[in-house]
Amino acid sequence: MTVFLKGTDDAPAKTYRLALLDLDGVVYRGADPVEHAAEGIDRAQTLGMRMAYTTNNASRFPHVVADQLRGFGLTLDDGQVITSAVVAARMLRRHLQEGARVLVIGSDHLRDQIRLNKMVPVGKAADKPEAVIQAWYPELSWQDLAQASFAIEGGARYFTTNKDQTLPREGGMAPGNGAMLQAVILATGKQPEDSAGKPESAMYDEARQLLAGDQKILDIDQCLPVGDRLDTDIEAANRGGYDSMLVLTGVARTPAILTAPAKWRPTYLAEDLRGLTAPQPQPSKEADQTWHCGGQTAKVDDDGHVILRALEAGGNPLSDLDAVRACACALWEYQDRGGDMDALDLPAFVVGA
Repeated sequence: MTVFLKGTDDAPAKTYRLALLDLDGVVYRGADPVEHAAEGIDRAQTLGMRMAYTTNNASRFPHVVADQLRGFGLTLDDGQVITSAVVAARMLRRHLQEGARVLVIGSDHLRDQIRLNKMVPVGKAADKPEAVIQAWYPELSWQDLAQASFAIEGGARYFTTNKDQTLPREGGMAPGNGAMLQAVILATGKQPEDSAGKPESAMYDEARQLLAGDQKILDIDQCLPVGDRLDTDIEAANRGGYDSMLVLTGVARTPAILTAPAKWRPTYLAEDLRGLTAPQPQPSKEADQTWHCGGQTAKVDDDGHVILRALEAGGNPLSDLDAVRACACALWEYQDRGGDMDALDLPAFVVGA
């Protein structure tokens, strides 16, 4: 059965108690803030929503990330930042015994987390590690990749913090950890046996536990993951049974949203984090298979043509997010009925282009 976009009568910040925010492409791009992110977060917090900042980036200490966010005018504690290094070390401890030697291809933050979880970080294959954990960090070198390969060939188990193929930076998209993994995979013929970062749901599950402290852990239906990537942020939410919000400030573009397979489909769409504080319109379907959202309609006709139309209250469909919402529902239904997605001429939306 097709799962469609949902709507909310009130702001999501009033409907959910905790937002699990991705960082790269959602709150910042490298050193630069994302437009309207701080504004949306501040408004959501005044409505009672708590923030957790979850990132697949394992290279920086939480206090460094928190300082950057405070530089954008946000108010937060260091403990609200959950990195994939934190989650990865907890993951490894479940796989390995206390005192296990781990070859760390990553930053000092990841090494510290390994120590906190009662394992021993080492720096080369000659140290005979039981496992290798690979993460992205700015100083990653050929020597790092070679040591990882040597250790894995020698019998070490292989793990990673995340599989992001790209990383949003100030200048555009850069190779992410997933791209760097390919060098080791090709050299050794071995795939990582587990990953801490999204699209695994462990990032969200661990964040709920870590932020609860001595209090009761929030239920999944009280938490809203928010991200810019369908294949990590949204898939992780779907794997874990969470609702999710996709913002159009980072990786995801409209064509990918409209053609997304079920595992990548978000619960809500928003242009940016201000979407946390505005009711989400509910798409609905008429008997003739026309989808409505706000002042916009969308339909896939019998010949596979996508037809957009603005109602009296609607503006140009190609620049209206409600048209994207209606169109997404129409196309997801068409796809799940076995329609030929490759033959479609997708609308050239300006919003989320």
